[in-house]
Amino acid sequence: MKTKTYVPYLFLMPAVVLFAVFMAYPIIYSFLLSFQTSTGGEMAYTGFDNYKRLFSDEILGTALKNTFIILIIQVPLMLFLSIVLAAGLNSIKHLKGIFRVSFFMPAVTSLVAYSIIFSIMLMGDGIVNQLLNWFGIASVPWLSHPIWAKAALILAMTWRWTGYNMVIHLAAMQNISEDLYEAASLDGASKIKQFFAITIPQLKPVLLFTAILSTIGTLQLFDEPYTLTKGGPSDATLTIGMYLYQTGFRYFDFGYASTLAYVIVILIGIMSYIQFRVTGDE
Repeated sequence: MKTKTYVPYLFLMPAVVLFAVFMAYPIIYSFLLSFQTSTGGEMAYTGFDNYKRLFSDEILGTALKNTFIILIIQVPLMLFLSIVLAAGLNSIKHLKGIFRVSFFMPAVTSLVAYSIIFSIMLMGDGIVNQLLNWFGIASVPWLSHPIWAKAALILAMTWRWTGYNMVIHLAAMQNISEDLYEAASLDGASKIKQFFAITIPQLKPVLLFTAILSTIGTLQLFDEPYTLTKGGPSDATLTIGMYLYQTGFRYFDFGYASTLAYVIVILIGIMSYIQFRVTGDE
């Protein structure tokens, strides 16, 4: 009987070992590294020096500013578009599956591949500027101007992730009881009133879920700025995720890079808490 008691744990053991080796150990080790600094090629304990360094790091301030600008603009825009598309698909009766797959396709595209494609499209003589010129509009310096470079990042991210969130919102909409809409119609509520009085409140848990996931993803943003803009021009698109990479793998300052990683963790916790409080959920 005792042998049978341990059988389930044997099946769990591979997953536990993988989690311990590739998740738990790196998390613990990076936390210990955040209190160390490389001295003479060896890591030495320096207490809270790395954390004190955060408050005088101007590049970190720039990276945080860029990250939050992208977050504040891109996440609400993407969620708004995903809700609109989900509502539109939920109302049509024919070819719903084809449209759903079409909008979701960008989400399965490689991050690097789509970033390269956007960099080609948005270059000085790329197809986007050619289309603008065809309509009599001057070319836009998408990748060489600080503001337009941020716009290019936001455009690319919105294209890739809107369909992903749309599918989640569409699934939630399809689970809303039709009785609610029928009762509202009998009371004379228009489609717009039904959307704001029934659909949005019923989607509240799902909206919170997608908002938190999108916020976490943006705070960890690396692939798009690294591939699309290289963090430029003049650090205009340098994100905290990209700054962490540069610190650790370009300058080999793993102690400070680990400290930056925990800054991201703290920011994710704070932003998630704020979103929970704003929505009124415990």
